[in-house]
Amino acid sequence: MNNMLQRVFAVAGLSVTELFRRRDVIVAFLLAAVILVPLAAFNLFGVKGVVRYLREVALLLVWLFSLVIAITTAARQLPAELEARTIYPLLAKPLRRGEFLAGKFLGAALAAMASALLFYLCYALMDGLREGAWPGLLFLQAVTLHLAALVLVCALVILGSVLLTPSANITVAGLVTVGMLLFGQRLADIAGGASAVVAGLALAAHLVLPHLEFFDLRLHVVHEWPLLDAATFGAILLYAACYSAAALVLAAWRLQKRNL
Repeated sequence: MNNMLQRVFAVAGLSVTELFRRRDVIVAFLLAAVILVPLAAFNLFGVKGVVRYLREVALLLVWLFSLVIAITTAARQLPAELEARTIYPLLAKPLRRGEFLAGKFLGAALAAMASALLFYLCYALMDGLREGAWPGLLFLQAVTLHLAALVLVCALVILGSVLLTPSANITVAGLVTVGMLLFGQRLADIAGGASAVVAGLALAAHLVLPHLEFFDLRLHVVHEWPLLDAATFGAILLYAACYSAAALVLAAWRLQKRNL
């Protein structure tokens, strides 16, 4: 067990190192600077509603940028190894395909979560310095659920990388992510009031696709709504863990069947 974990973490470490070589960290810092733009305008307005609007814009940018990093980073993990043919010496060592896949997933997830934490740090510092409102438990809940959503997205993209071409994988992942954030909570209503074909498609999407809207607490933070209760918070994290595990198991099974 320890040897397996060591191999997984070794592959993950190689993935994270590759991000520094590609200078993706610079891009993350530039995006973090962009997030500060709406927050820096707080002192220019005295209307509380405008301040809330600017906060919502900043949090939207945090979600948007972190999802883009998660999708693009996870999508290039396997294709990059296949293109450079570095996957063959790795698999020639005592490294199982499932361990290789888990390491690639872990590296992408760590990169996505680190970027999101950088964005949230910028948000919290600027918000605290400008308004004197330092993050509380609700903000920590929002950050935790956002990180869980990024893990889920990375697992889904890793699954897509063994089923689709890189460009198709990024496109499908982007459409699913945006679509579920915007319409995920309405799928059940659509299924109940549409024709048989549309209702079937909506119901299938409702059951199969990841409900990323569960993880989005932006409005809770902006409008200072109450904390999620422990049962709901835990259920959402469990949902992310189960969905991610299922996606990775399917990806490992498909990679095992693939002729490399």
